Amino acid sequence: MCVSRCLQCVGISLVPMATICLLANILLLLPELKVHFLLEGHVTREAKWATGLWGSGFLLLFGARAFVQSSKTSGCCAFRGQMLRQVLYSCVCFLAAGICCLVSATGLSQGPLCLYNTTSGPTWGVPLQPLPDRTLWSGVCLEPRGVVQWNVVLFSVMGGASGLQTLFCGANILNSLLGLVLGQGFCHNKVCVVQYCCVCEAKSQPLQCVCVCVCVCVCVCVCYRSVQLQFEGPSGRPSWILNNFTI
Repeated sequence: MCVSRCLQCVGISLVPMATICLLANILLLLPELKVHFLLEGHVTREAKWATGLWGSGFLLLFGARAFVQSSKTSGCCAFRGQMLRQVLYSCVCFLAAGICCLVSATGLSQGPLCLYNTTSGPTWGVPLQPLPDRTLWSGVCLEPRGVVQWNVVLFSVMGGASGLQTLFCGANILNSLLGLVLGQGFCHNKVCVVQYCCVCEAKSQPLQCVCVCVCVCVCVCVCYRSVQLQFEGPSGRPSWILNNFTI
């Protein structure tokens, strides 16, 4: 049951991180906690992309719910079918969290959108590109007040949380692949034979059993062939034989 426990742990761990990304992105859209900056379009571009809302926020919450629910699946073929879906879910969540992390890093490096003084008068733009020394933060931007510190803290929090989400989802991809190939009880040396499982459950889920069998067979064949190519020499014989014997 190692796969199920790992799925459940990943799903539960993603919830607080997704909540943090949601709150951080919402606050980034509301400098000084005022709505008129957002309505007038005077919000940093990376914050308006809202990757913390749709990416590391709601999408990861749905993924966490799916991970926890799939950990309760029983039956060998049903479990493998669920693992195949979890691989797809984990890949989507991995990409969403990775995008949010990259956008957060970009927002940190580019600096905030603010009102600053120029030779032609106050202008809205990005004067701190790239972000200069910390001593210049307070004297450049006129509005919103303290927007540099606001963006630095919130983008750092959102980038850190989404980076952790990326690691968790990457680990969950490997975990789901193990569950797909080895089954539900591989930690206790109770690896199910696919054919035996499908005979047991073919009456209730015949199509799912066929799909799982095909996927597992393809994975095994690909892994076997890749290992075989690594050990074969140009003549088709194992490379260690070619290195030790002259024929």
